[in-house]
Amino acid sequence: MSIKQQIERQLTEMFSPASLEVIDESERHRGHGGWREGGETHFRVRIVAEALAGLGRVARHRAINDCLKPAFEAGVHALAIEARTPDEPDPRGGGRASID
Repeated sequence: MSIKQQIERQLTEMFSPASLEVIDESERHRGHGGWREGGETHFRVRIVAEALAGLGRVARHRAINDCLKPAFEAGVHALAIEARTPDEPDPRGGGRASID
């Protein structure tokens, strides 16, 4: 199983997201610290989950980082996190993730 698949599985099991994107951005960091041949070192996670309700930004990031501890142990160097609930607007202008 790839690290990307591992991240997707762990986040799905822990948060039951309405929406989840795991993007391998490793190639954008070629030559930077933590980068290695073959990628899977730098990721961006976009997650929309009701399980994040009631948590502030820092608490959400901590919860996601704690969930992904095995991925970091497997070689993930950096993780960018965009986390929100279905009722919160998408800061990228995509509206809400709620399904009516």
